Amino acid sequence: MSRRKTPARAAVPAAPRCTVTVCRGCCCGTPKIPGVDHAAQLAALKAALGPVAQVRVVNCLDACEHANVVVVQPSSAGREAGGRPVWLGLVNDPDATADIAAWVTGGGPGIAEAPPVLELYAFAPSRRVRRAVED
Repeated sequence: MSRRKTPARAAVPAAPRCTVTVCRGCCCGTPKIPGVDHAAQLAALKAALGPVAQVRVVNCLDACEHANVVVVQPSSAGREAGGRPVWLGLVNDPDATADIAAWVTGGGPGIAEAPPVLELYAFAPSRRVRRAVED
């Protein structure tokens, strides 16, 4: 029986600016998370970050127990400075959304210190889930 080798993944160059990935699939952005104006949350991120970061919406990040999930990926300069993607869960409050926007506007991972309150939202997803977003 022969084993198939998985092809090596090519290195993807870092984006020149931060990328903010917002989950809006299975649980995030749905009535399963009551009392949150999901459309307003996304609109606030896009309005605040449009000039400084790419905001992208994905169907499901497979971290449903942390809904609503937002991943902040560093810019190329942030990655060079040691910044790594930061996964934030339970982002269900307008103040958390504003804190994320302020941090990214200030440079994001590797460039600016995250507001201490965001440590309460940070979590580490499984490698399989993390690889799907960060590659």
